[in-house]
Amino acid sequence: MDYQDILRRPLITEKNTRIMEMNQYTFEVAPDANKIQIKEAVERTFNVKVKKVNTMNVRGKPRRRIRRRGRLPVMGREASWKKAIVTLEPGYTIDLFSQL
Repeated sequence: MDYQDILRRPLITEKNTRIMEMNQYTFEVAPDANKIQIKEAVERTFNVKVKKVNTMNVRGKPRRRIRRRGRLPVMGREASWKKAIVTLEPGYTIDLFSQL
């Protein structure tokens, strides 16, 4: 797997902007990527030194779409995805807002 295919997008939420102050950044990554590949992808993409990588699989939530005219609702599920929290070495930062 190429390192450019591993990082899908940065996750920018209220909680994630708070942990950016602690030098931690959150990304959506490819589901079959491991911690070593994620570390290499972040280091090569942003020219930083990564200290630690934590990963978690986020299960998709069930969703229901209601049809009109009395038909039964259609049940579905959001896609599952993988999230990585990357901790950088002291002195390194990633400016995500200029990268968007």
